[in-house]
This record gives sequence, structure tokens and C-alpha cells, in this order.
Amino acid sequence: MQVTERVKKILDAYESDNPGTKANLARILMQGKLGGTGKLVILPVDQGFEHGPARSFAPNPAAYDPHYHFQLAIDAGLSAYAAPLGFIEAGAATYAGAIPTILKVNSANSLSRAKEGPSQALTGSVEDALRLGCSAIGFTIYPGSDVAYDMMEEIAEMGREAKACGLAVVIWSYPRGGSLSKQGETAIDICAYAAHMAALLGAHIIKVKPPTDFLELDAAKKVYEQQKIDIASAAARYRHVVQSCFNGRRIVVFSGGEAKDTDSVLNEARAIKAGGGNGSIIGRNTFQRPRAEALKLLEALIAIYKD
Repeated sequence: MQVTERVKKILDAYESDNPGTKANLARILMQGKLGGTGKLVILPVDQGFEHGPARSFAPNPAAYDPHYHFQLAIDAGLSAYAAPLGFIEAGAATYAGAIPTILKVNSANSLSRAKEGPSQALTGSVEDALRLGCSAIGFTIYPGSDVAYDMMEEIAEMGREAKACGLAVVIWSYPRGGSLSKQGETAIDICAYAAHMAALLGAHIIKVKPPTDFLELDAAKKVYEQQKIDIASAAARYRHVVQSCFNGRRIVVFSGGEAKDTDSVLNEARAIKAGGGNGSIIGRNTFQRPRAEALKLLEALIAIYKD
């Protein structure tokens, strides 16, 4: 694997990391059809935990099988595959070394009643990630939650352990809970704040939702207006989120979210690219489609980032 100059430049921004962690980041950045470009498309399949098996896989029953997702990610030429412990274990031997994997080490479920204090349970460990040959751990925080500080302390500790073992750290930073409004969960000021928190917590790769032009906090709204921060277009909002992650010194990818039509998925990718984002981490919008249709969509998505 000959690391490209673009990937070397990205790795240089992670100044405190050991060779093992940088090697695992390089594996993700050099994998698949986007290898070497600095762009990523990652398949995350943690929706069974989050939403339940029928809501996640019934639209495409083949997706109940964990092997289906490994193979989809490989055949599509994606950068990495992320999933909770059981799904990774179910294909670990068959697909060992075939694609970089990210072990999602905490998970939530839709049966929980916590509204102001949503949280996630620890469902995996750094030891599990090493045992399964993963390149990184993935962890969700909920900025705004009444228990957000507990989640931050958990990933700060687990992140130190992962880095000491040569693993990369991916943080899903999804604002919710507390006094945040539903609209505020994807507000541009909140998304940028959440992304910045993930960077401050030591994430190598930061995952956030696509931001809207809504401003949740009055104090932030005054600054956005006084400083004339451009949030008018989707590309401008993505650019601002990337700027909030150490002015582009951290890898930032954006989630695909709920099911949407093909044009919406591709237009979103065009805006992410125009805004300087590193790519997409897209689950339901691919694996809920029939396999041939999913591969076609992913091919078009990769073409946008590769162009």
C-alpha cells in the first residue's frame, strides 16, 4: 500500500498519534475506490440496535444477515464498515482483512424512555476491537443530554486506551436531550458545536448529521449575524462544520439519516464535497435498497467524491 501525498497530509495533522494509530487511519483512507483521495464512504449498520430489526432490515430481508453488509461494503469499494459487536463477530473470520472495520462500542435502543437524559450502554471494548482485527472504535455522544458529561468521560477514557493500542477513534456526535428542541438537533450552531466537542475529545474521525440553517441558541444567533457567518447554502453549512473541527485538521463525515430518494442522497454528497467534508457514512439509504440498486447508488456517490 503506497500512501498518497493527500493521505500523508491528513495524517500529519494528527501530531500526537503513534505509528499504529496512523497505520489504521491510513488503512481506512487508502481502502476501496476512494483510496488515497482523502474522501471516505463508510457503511454503518447499527440501526438494528437503535431502531429494531424489522424497521431496519424488513425492506430488504437479505440485510438480516451480517455477512450481507460485509460483502456489500467490499463489493461497493467502500472505505470501512462499522457495526456493533455481534455483527462484527458474525463475519470476523470470513472477512478478516478484507475491509477495515470499526467496532461500535456503545449503543442505544428505541425502547428507552429517557427524553432529557438519553444515553448509550457500553456494548463493546477496546479489547474486543483488537481481538476482531478492527481499525477503530466508534462511540456516540449526545451533546445536550442531561448525562452528556458521563458519555464524554467514557469516551475520553476509552479513547486513550484505544490510541495506546494503536486504534483510531470515531465519534458520532448527535445533539439531543436536555432543553434542545427537535429542530435544534440539526441546527447549524448546534451541529458545529457538537462536531467541535468531538474534536476536543480526541476523535480522529467525526460523524455528525447534515446541518440545517436553523439557529437554536440566541447567544449563538447574535454571533452568526454579527460576524456574517455564511449558512445560506448546504455547502456553506458543511464548510462551517469542517471549519469548527480545527479548521479542517480533523476528518469529518456526515450521516445519511432517514431514507430518502436517490437524487437527495447524491445532492447531499455534492454539497458535502463542495463544503470540504471528507465524505458520507451512509447506512439505511443503501442496505434497505435491493442489492443491485444499493451498489448503483454507492457507485454514483463514490463518483461524486472521486471526480
